[in-house]
Amino acid sequence: MSEKKPFLVFSGTNSRYLAEKICQHLGCPLGNMNITHFADGEFSVSYEESIRGRDVFLVQSTFPNSDNLMELLLMIDAAKRASARSIIAVTPYFGWARQDRKDKPRVSIGAKLVADLLSVAGIDRLITMDLHADQIQGFFDVPVDHLYASAVLLPYIKSLNLEDLVIATPDVGGSKRASTYSKYLNVPLVLCNKTRLKANVVESIQIIGDVKDKNVIIVDDMVDTAGTITKAADIMKQAGAKSVRAIASHCVMSGPASERVQNSSLEEITFTDSIPYTKRCNKVKQLSIAKLFAETIRRVAENEQISSLYLPI
Repeated sequence: MSEKKPFLVFSGTNSRYLAEKICQHLGCPLGNMNITHFADGEFSVSYEESIRGRDVFLVQSTFPNSDNLMELLLMIDAAKRASARSIIAVTPYFGWARQDRKDKPRVSIGAKLVADLLSVAGIDRLITMDLHADQIQGFFDVPVDHLYASAVLLPYIKSLNLEDLVIATPDVGGSKRASTYSKYLNVPLVLCNKTRLKANVVESIQIIGDVKDKNVIIVDDMVDTAGTITKAADIMKQAGAKSVRAIASHCVMSGPASERVQNSSLEEITFTDSIPYTKRCNKVKQLSIAKLFAETIRRVAENEQISSLYLPI
């Protein structure tokens, strides 16, 4: 690591693609770390350079499978035992965030459990982006820098130069996010009200608002199986929408999602690269958040304010 940098950046296995881009923007090499795998699936983490007295930033999203979370926990523990001055988890996608409350009897609150695990492991700060629910920040007793993908996604929407633009939300729960986008762009807002049979299975969707002869952009925080967002797009197209696009922060895209998007009425769906996407679907586009996170890391390391990076939402 260059002597000019007061910090070190390391990466877990499956977030290395993003960590390398972050380091390019920071003008520093990615830290040297070794992850050893055993035959039974267990693994261990070791730093191959001294981190004593240094601020370490650990880049690792906790998307499925759970090995990514376990890797991050071991990275934190190893850094603590190697006498790092401070340990900052850089987790663009915070998994288990959908389990943020007790919405029925006898269920876990996974987001709080993961927050506790990270805290007990030894983080001093968390840098993340577009949590499924803002209140998850309160599950931590350490500072949380909660960035917004809108810093990347809004300039892209503007670059499309779409006339008769309408912002839509695929469900009522995302109305706050979509409302902020519509106010910032000064365009109308359309809501969708959905009912579910069970998790990941949508029964019906009703449109609240006018989409006839409009170019619609559906805004969401993540797309998992793409059932909701593709059904909403098809219904809007049937209601007379000129075109339907979607943007979302996190590209979970599990199971049949890619096929559903490909066969839907969506013109395209745009994500950030908080989660790697390796499946082939020519309607999927990813925008990099590396510069946003690199600037956040630099400002945190140099004790500068980062509130301007939160705007517009």
